Amino acid sequence: MAASSTAATVTQQQRGPFIVLAGPKRRHAEPFVGVPSTNYYLLRSFIDTRTGAVAHQLYLQDSYLGAERVWNAARLATGQTLRFLPISKSEVLCEKDCSFAEEFAAALPEPLLRANPQGLTVVFTARAGNQKTIAVPGDLVAKQLAAVAEARANRATAAAISPPAPAAAPPR
Repeated sequence: MAASSTAATVTQQQRGPFIVLAGPKRRHAEPFVGVPSTNYYLLRSFIDTRTGAVAHQLYLQDSYLGAERVWNAARLATGQTLRFLPISKSEVLCEKDCSFAEEFAAALPEPLLRANPQGLTVVFTARAGNQKTIAVPGDLVAKQLAAVAEARANRATAAAISPPAPAAAPPR
C-alpha cells in the first residue's frame, strides 16, 4: 500500500512474522550532499502477526561528515531513559575527510505514546558527545496510533473470515 506524506506505509513480507507501519519521513537535518534519502526520522511500528503484540520506534537515519559519532543512547527531554536500538553504521567515504551513515532508533512504549498526544521530544546522544533532539509532533503520534489501530482491525477481520487451517491427519 502506498502512502501519502501524512499516512503510514504498511508492508509485510509474504508470510512474514511482522506487519511494519512506517510513518511519514521528516527531516532532522539537510540531506547529506543533496541525497534525499538521508537525514530523516519517522515513527514505525511492528505488529507481530502471531501474537498481535506491537512495538513502536522513533527511527533515524543520520549521514554526516567528520569524526564518527557512534550514537548510543536515547532519553525523553524530561529525562526518562529509552531503550536505544543500534541498527547499522557505515563508513561512506574516507579520503581527505570521512563521512558516515548511521541508522538507529529509540523504543517507544505504547503507553508513552498514548500519554503524549501533544507529541514528545527525544534526545539521542553519541559516544563522541554529540546530541540530536527530535521533537515528534502530536499529529505524527496520533496518525501512527490510528494506523496501528486500523491494521489491528484489518488483521482481526481477515482472521475472522479466513477458513480454518486443515486439521492434521491423525497418526497411524
